[in-house]
Amino acid sequence: MKHHPESVVTTAQGTVRGLRRGDTAAFLNVPYAAPPRGAGRFAPPQPHEPWDGVRDATVPGPNAPQSERKLGSVDMSPYFGPGWSRGEDYLTVNIWTPAADGSELPVMVFVHGGGFVAGSTRSVLYDGSAFARDGVVLVTLNYRLGIAGFLDLPGVPANRGLLDVVAALRWVRENIAAFGGDPHNVTLCGQSAGATVVGGVLATPEAAGLFHRAIVQSGSGLGAFTAEQAARVTKSVAADLGIAPHVDAFAEISDDRLVEAASRLAGIDLRTETHHDPLIGLSPFSLVLDTQPAASVAQGIGAGVDLLIGTNTEEGNLYLVPVGTYATSTAADVDDAATRSHPKPTQLIETYRTSRPEASFPELRSAIMGDALFGAGSRALAGAHAAHPQSATYAYEFAWRSQALDGELGATHAVELPFVFDLVHLPRLHGPAALLGPDKPPGDLAARMHETWIRFARTGNPGWDPYDTRHRATMRIDAEWTQVDDPRSQERQAWN
Repeated sequence: MKHHPESVVTTAQGTVRGLRRGDTAAFLNVPYAAPPRGAGRFAPPQPHEPWDGVRDATVPGPNAPQSERKLGSVDMSPYFGPGWSRGEDYLTVNIWTPAADGSELPVMVFVHGGGFVAGSTRSVLYDGSAFARDGVVLVTLNYRLGIAGFLDLPGVPANRGLLDVVAALRWVRENIAAFGGDPHNVTLCGQSAGATVVGGVLATPEAAGLFHRAIVQSGSGLGAFTAEQAARVTKSVAADLGIAPHVDAFAEISDDRLVEAASRLAGIDLRTETHHDPLIGLSPFSLVLDTQPAASVAQGIGAGVDLLIGTNTEEGNLYLVPVGTYATSTAADVDDAATRSHPKPTQLIETYRTSRPEASFPELRSAIMGDALFGAGSRALAGAHAAHPQSATYAYEFAWRSQALDGELGATHAVELPFVFDLVHLPRLHGPAALLGPDKPPGDLAARMHETWIRFARTGNPGWDPYDTRHRATMRIDAEWTQVDDPRSQERQAWN
């Protein structure tokens, strides 16, 4: 691709030089908050110091401390990215824009997933060139992960990673016009843990007015830990490190040791007398809230924000197929999945057997896990938002099946992202163990999926009927697109 002269933009903190590629420009590693150092790693995000001269914004920067993350035999490196790229000044955004001197273009701010412990703007799946090509200013951001971002510590605010996202939104409001964006048309979007964070921001009164639409893809409005569950994680981390569960002690620990301690937390049982673990043991970190985002939204918080909610048909497959535990699933595994997920496991299993009479044990296990992690919490958030008529709610289900791993991976968690970013052509996404598998996806699916997100960001309407508490209209997205009303109504009711 032919490179054109560099672009220079002045922000409130200083001037940055990005790189033009054809009709678009990219600005990488632009700070939105101060580097989190020492005790500051556990404090609210602070403004970044201004800089003199022109800051180079042509190469990727550091990201949040994290350990390498793999998921069995499927290659998820395009999703998780290259791991920890060291450097303290990592609370940054990447911006893609059609032209630095454009005007009042829709803005999309994307929050990456990775189980609250991994991921970054360096992941190849988050290249925003296609959005800029199609008339959108796309912003991706790094936020604090793991212990620094989400460990609940006495004396400091919880959910510091979420506070980082709110700080990035404030930066966008102050600066995005200089990149051609409209600060009054901002869509906050995210996937997986990033989508759960978006739901949390939607339910945060202090974020009101910073964004106008939201897209929650494979997140959960029921994904937050209680204070009791979070305290269990904090106690385990402190014991592992041999320190007191207080910020002063944690401030003395290096990032390396914090990352190592976080990686040793697998297997903590967070079930309590009153609550199940909303992440069913897959991550020891999440939002920590007294009220689940769906319940806050039901009370009217975020009612003025248009909302698009998506899930994938076989979300749970990603946690079973690549590690070889899908095909071997038994009735006992189905029982265990239900017991981890629901206060009435026997009744839950009976509902799924009734609604899916042909389903095998692997399919039942995956379906229950997928709904525990994403489906039930997405439906709860959609229903809560749709109860308030001040803005619109829309829902979709991404159903295209990847034939990776001998055809078993299916319409799994994260498989929609290459379509959203219009990046299905990337070679690393194709092959028998790659996310999109060996087969070529339908020719226009990426263009249509990508355009759907943009249309919602631009107009607030993705192109089908709104979701309301009576019809629950949902677009099922595959080679063909089909609107269905109240899909899986029995299963939805079982989680209520």
